[in-house]
Amino acid sequence: MPHRSSLPFSRRQIIRGLLATTAFGAATKLNACTPAGGDAAGGDAAGDEVVVGFIYVGPKDDFGYNQAHAEGAAAMANVPGIRITEEASVPETTAVLETMRSMIEIDGATVLFPTSFGYFDPYILELAAEFPDVQFFHAGGLYQEDVHPNNVGSYFGYIDEAQYIAGVIAGNMSKEGKLGFVAAKPIPQVLRNINSFTLGAKSINPAATTQVIFTGDWALPVKEAEATNSMADQGIDVVTCHVDSPKVVMETAERRGIFSSGYHADQSPLAPKGYLTGAEWDWVSIYTFLGEQFVAGKTLMAGDIDHILRGGLADNFCKLSPYGPAVSEAAKADADAAKETILAGELVIYEGELKDNTGKAILSAGEKNEQQNIE
Repeated sequence: MPHRSSLPFSRRQIIRGLLATTAFGAATKLNACTPAGGDAAGGDAAGDEVVVGFIYVGPKDDFGYNQAHAEGAAAMANVPGIRITEEASVPETTAVLETMRSMIEIDGATVLFPTSFGYFDPYILELAAEFPDVQFFHAGGLYQEDVHPNNVGSYFGYIDEAQYIAGVIAGNMSKEGKLGFVAAKPIPQVLRNINSFTLGAKSINPAATTQVIFTGDWALPVKEAEATNSMADQGIDVVTCHVDSPKVVMETAERRGIFSSGYHADQSPLAPKGYLTGAEWDWVSIYTFLGEQFVAGKTLMAGDIDHILRGGLADNFCKLSPYGPAVSEAAKADADAAKETILAGELVIYEGELKDNTGKAILSAGEKNEQQNIE
């Protein structure tokens, strides 16, 4: 992974100071966001290089959401003709507008990947209208034709397929069938993961239940620890999560002697005894593919790249962490069988009868809803 800058200032602090003194030449040397594989550069990209900017809401080594994207960015940097520039810990505020603008105007970026959920509306949409020749790709935002700018694209994976398999493992390994899920916000993508994990567990133990605690934001380590401890106190023996950095949840579960199932990236080093498996992103595959498209001159605007890119396990958008040492052979066999049916397109996770939390049927008995029809 590209190294993190040791400078104590952010890109935004440095750019503001330099612009105040009109020291544009110095800006290219003091930029705290050094591109991978080379020195910081100004608006004139060397040769035919395509400069691609990645923006993260948290640190790149968070064992979670941001690390998974940063690992993918590092893979894109290996595509000949691609140069990467990065900025970490950028809030979901007007700060991201400032970062995107400086990447375009100072680094010469013609493609941007502002990766966090809250960057999309209004920030990406606002800047995309201002810079129609720059491509903006967002993880999870749903592009709407004839509504959003033509230079905006959306990509995401059906990682709930991997969560389903992780639930199969959890259903096997939980003694009481009591599972826990620490979640940030009740948005559709989070709810999909909760439901898929639970349905996977119920395929093994129909009596299994999942208790969910919403912390209220993507990175609240104290609340995440409190939620995990509360679950352990209640006899929950397998816990998973959907927060930006699962680190605290995994470490807390390990200290409490309960099993954990990871998310975003591989957290097995954090819980060597209790880590069962995890649902991981495989951004290396999609970012390498897109990097090759950029070098070939393909764009969203020309219609060479689809505005909505989606895929699951079979498309290498996501994957499973290796099974941990505590996982039984029976659990492995059940999980492997579930994975094979998903890869073959034979398993539909959302099949009726399914009810919401008010008891209302959202899928009638026998009715199926394919992954690709749910956002």
